[in-house]
Amino acid sequence: MAMMEARKSLDWITLVLAICLFISPWVIGFTAAMVPAWNAWIVGVLLGALALATLSVFAEWEEWVSAVLGLWLIVSPWLLGFAADTHVMATHVVLGVLVVVASAWAVWDFRHPHAHA
Repeated sequence: MAMMEARKSLDWITLVLAICLFISPWVIGFTAAMVPAWNAWIVGVLLGALALATLSVFAEWEEWVSAVLGLWLIVSPWLLGFAADTHVMATHVVLGVLVVVASAWAVWDFRHPHAHA
């Protein structure tokens, strides 16, 4: 039971990160920069949907997809050409790292249930 609650708390963290990512274009002020703004909105919606789905019924594949989206956030400033804007780049990279960590932690918890004993 404690393991399930710990995993759900990681899903809540991912949901909060998805919301932060989605609102970041307005908070940081890069709504006029279409590529990074749309990247944040699309990935934020995808992460949020995955987090909500995982909150209802855990599936390991959802955590792996979240991890891939987190990795995308980390590399997207360079692949999409907005790495020169340090605030926007840092937002994507930091949130991406946090998503990858939360997803990896959830997968580790799932694969190592005896670690909570």
